[in-house]
Amino acid sequence: MPPPRCSRCPLPSSLLRSRSLQPFCRRCFLRAFESETLQALRNSGISPQPGHAVAVAASGGKDSTVLAHLLVRLNRERALGLRLALLGVDEGIGGYRDEALAVLRGVGAALPLPLVLVSHRELFGWALDELGPALGGRSRCTVCGVFRRQAMERAAREMGADWIATGHNADDVAETVLMNFLRGDVARLRRAPRGSPEPAVPRLKPLRHAAQKEIVLYAHFRGLPYASAECRHAPLAFRGHPRALLKDLEASRPAAVAALAHSGRRLALGAAPGAGAAPGACGRCGAVASGELCMACVLLAALDKGRPKLALGKRGLRVATEGDIWGGPGDVWGHFNWPLGHLGWPWGHLGAFQLTLGTFQMALGTAGVALGTFGDIWGGLGDISDGLGVIWDF
Repeated sequence: MPPPRCSRCPLPSSLLRSRSLQPFCRRCFLRAFESETLQALRNSGISPQPGHAVAVAASGGKDSTVLAHLLVRLNRERALGLRLALLGVDEGIGGYRDEALAVLRGVGAALPLPLVLVSHRELFGWALDELGPALGGRSRCTVCGVFRRQAMERAAREMGADWIATGHNADDVAETVLMNFLRGDVARLRRAPRGSPEPAVPRLKPLRHAAQKEIVLYAHFRGLPYASAECRHAPLAFRGHPRALLKDLEASRPAAVAALAHSGRRLALGAAPGAGAAPGACGRCGAVASGELCMACVLLAALDKGRPKLALGKRGLRVATEGDIWGGPGDVWGHFNWPLGHLGWPWGHLGAFQLTLGTFQMALGTAGVALGTFGDIWGGLGDISDGLGVIWDF
């Protein structure tokens, strides 16, 4: 029996949409998926405007790889005028993150987009594999998630990003809603799917309505490589329980995931205006916090018992001249004068902070490295002609 005809054109269909079960051919699916992503991007409350800098949170996995590809394509074809860069976090999980970061570097070179990479070890003094007994019964996934969000927030703020775009999809949102139901966490349900507290750098979630299956299909049809290995700590995470429940539910009721995600958004909208304390600043690192300390600093205080205290918030990067990594006048190749002997660059002590311009990479160490008119990290290959004067001070 031949496949049914595409619901959009006379061609034979290649798939059924996950939620509607409508038949689509490959070409019409790609167009529809990209159009839906653009609509979600524009319907994000306050949407990004031309000239805004967007740091794309990227891990090398399917969601962030598809998101980066979509944003580059839409930015080019729809003339959005966004300045894009990839932002990755190395949590320090041996045998897992190394492979994903290798894929991520390839994604950055192929698009091409510049890559900024930060690590838990450099920012917080701990790699995840080093925690061990210091966790004291805490879940590695809890600590990892808190540190990763803080790392992204700090890096994006220092980069001068206007937005952080994440690859959260409808399945992720539904899992979070169901997880909070199972925990009886009413406060988080009322904040869903935003989280707590409101970040200093606002988030974009262009894939929030997209089914995970369709993200995989999009990557397949576009031939996008991505890292597919699961973190070895994932089976121990509580999130695995709602994920398994949702898979069983979706098998009999395909629209269940979208309905649950929608319910989470409705719960957040129904929360009393002004409910809860207004977020303030963390007394230790200055990050947005709902209490005296942000969650990252609370965890660090517990982990650092018996160790010298970390100067959290006093390491990172700072802009030294009127140009920042998003722009500024100048021509990098016309004025590129880079005497390595004058950089004070300790090659034996390289840090985990990286910049990638196309296929060009450099690791910046713990000493300050002054780059003169280096160029715009957000431009990518063929468009790195903006001035940069940055001192990276770890």
